[in-house]
Amino acid sequence: MSKKLTVSVTINAPLATVWNAMWNPEHIVHWAFADEATWHCPWARGEEPQVGGIFTTRMEARDGSFGFDLTAQYTEVTPMKSMSYTLGEMQEYFLDAGRVVDITFEEAPEGVLVTETFDAEDVHPEDMQIAGWTAILQNLKKHVESLWQ
Repeated sequence: MSKKLTVSVTINAPLATVWNAMWNPEHIVHWAFADEATWHCPWARGEEPQVGGIFTTRMEARDGSFGFDLTAQYTEVTPMKSMSYTLGEMQEYFLDAGRVVDITFEEAPEGVLVTETFDAEDVHPEDMQIAGWTAILQNLKKHVESLWQ
């Protein structure tokens, strides 16, 4: 069983805006990377979250030296409150890799607290995984708040 890691960020924007930016490909391309100088998200595909729905986000080094598709299938969705998905890959059908991501959205006086708990992978050190996932959430915050400032 994988170790669970948790990251969070508070976004000063309406809940509906934060929720939409989390899953909508039109927004994902603006925030789904850890380091804006060296990484980008050239495309994302997916529909509004629903159990069984699949989405893919392409993450690439800007110099073209490396890239990967983050593909997942929603396993639980409570609109404006939480979503869970299992990471995997698409072949003729979705292949479940067994790593789960749980995301919650909580309204607070400062905005919306977004918390992601994910199964650690065994390639990179935990602190590197936490730093990367935190950086991505910070990019989400920057993007969403830029829509409302």
